[in-house]
Amino acid sequence: MVSCFQQREEKKDVDLLPIEQTILKDSSSFYYINFAQYPTSLKGLPIGVFDSGTGGLTVLDAIVRFDEYNNADKQAGADGVVDFQHEDFIYLADQANMPYGNYHATNKTDLLQEHIIKDFQFLFGNKYYTSPGGEAPLTDKKPVKAIVVACNTATAYGYKEALEFVKKAGVDVPIIGVINAAVEGTLSKFDKNENGTIGVFATVGTIASQGYERTIADALKAKGYTGKVQVVNQGGHGLAEAVDGEVDYINRKVDRPRDSYRGPALDNDKHKIEKELLPVYNFNFEGNQMLCDSKNTDDCTILQINSAENYVRYHLVSMMNNLKAMENPQPLKSLILGCTHYPYMIKEIKLVLDELRNLRDEKTQTYLYKDLISDEVDIIDPAIYVARELFEVMKERQLFNDHGNMSANSEFYIFVPNTSNKNIQLDSLGRFTYDYKYGRNAGEIQEYVKAVPFDNQNVPQETLDRLKEMVPQTFTLIRNFSQNNAKSTAIAKEAKIN
Repeated sequence: MVSCFQQREEKKDVDLLPIEQTILKDSSSFYYINFAQYPTSLKGLPIGVFDSGTGGLTVLDAIVRFDEYNNADKQAGADGVVDFQHEDFIYLADQANMPYGNYHATNKTDLLQEHIIKDFQFLFGNKYYTSPGGEAPLTDKKPVKAIVVACNTATAYGYKEALEFVKKAGVDVPIIGVINAAVEGTLSKFDKNENGTIGVFATVGTIASQGYERTIADALKAKGYTGKVQVVNQGGHGLAEAVDGEVDYINRKVDRPRDSYRGPALDNDKHKIEKELLPVYNFNFEGNQMLCDSKNTDDCTILQINSAENYVRYHLVSMMNNLKAMENPQPLKSLILGCTHYPYMIKEIKLVLDELRNLRDEKTQTYLYKDLISDEVDIIDPAIYVARELFEVMKERQLFNDHGNMSANSEFYIFVPNTSNKNIQLDSLGRFTYDYKYGRNAGEIQEYVKAVPFDNQNVPQETLDRLKEMVPQTFTLIRNFSQNNAKSTAIAKEAKIN
């Protein structure tokens, strides 16, 4: 006879996704965590931050530089000392499985959600590898006391599922996502009766989720805004990948069009480069930043974007033309950078908006977009609002660490393909092939990847140079981890980040 308790337990297990079943129940699995032994005192634990690549480091950088409160009493008011000075951080870049934005387009949202739960598993767990070739994981990584989902696509498609997983695991740690924080920051720039357009510039997947549109609409209603506030969306197909150097979208080593290219093109029906708009795009052709099958750009039959700046140009022109086609369009007042990679391109974004504001028709000399772009467009980087929300929840729950050392103890890991898994399929550069990456199925639980420390082999030098320029404080933490942390001792001297 089955007891009521047994029936409840069986139902509870039925409600678990396969990856959750593995993490919570299968003690023989690599992914298993005994949450009954999770630390009850959280203060001394690090804060976890993850993204599908290095873009989330813009969010981490906002957190490590954050100073809006007095450290002595936690009251509002900067005191010249960063507010998370005694916190340790663990950052994870799921580079092997990125871009996250393509899973929805390939009908693999459930696989994306599985990846996100695996990201949580890594942060909650204690395992990592010292190198891609490591046979056995080490188990001295600390679990975390809070998690920042520093990825818009992960927030849009997996935030609710992640919260449910955390609840099933029975751990009471705060989970911060980026979308709500970004919308709060955007609407703070609008008067209650003001008209204007909010641009949402995000990955194709984030746009398809309608996460920003729904959140903006709900917030406008809840806060009693009465002005005409429109939303124009632009899915930045290929931009995040270009920032991270994904070769399907950008390859700085080639000088002619290639068959493997997946970005906007003259013959790409979904992301079409319009030949008549070439003067408006104003692409930079120098140094193979555009790839054409003819020496004369007017004669191109194949045209491929090959720089992050040119991706920005293509997408902002597309966004402004979409706004122009709307009924009674309002001027663009705010632009949400709804992908954590995009703040790396903020200089180029501002430059292109200025160009478009002042662009005239060659024949009529009338302005093409001047009435549709405010004199001062607020570029909304959600990161600062995420930092603010994290501070408030840690204050409320009394989670601040008095004895941590951000500079010495912060850790940085990246997921790389697990070459010990004979099922995986790699390209010539050692990355998952596109068809394999998006051809896998949720529920087929395998160790596809290994978490290893950042080094200059798994993070391209071009990316490291960008980090050094754009997020210098965070780059210093990365360098300290690579050079001095015991978890990086297995890295060859020449591969260490400096």
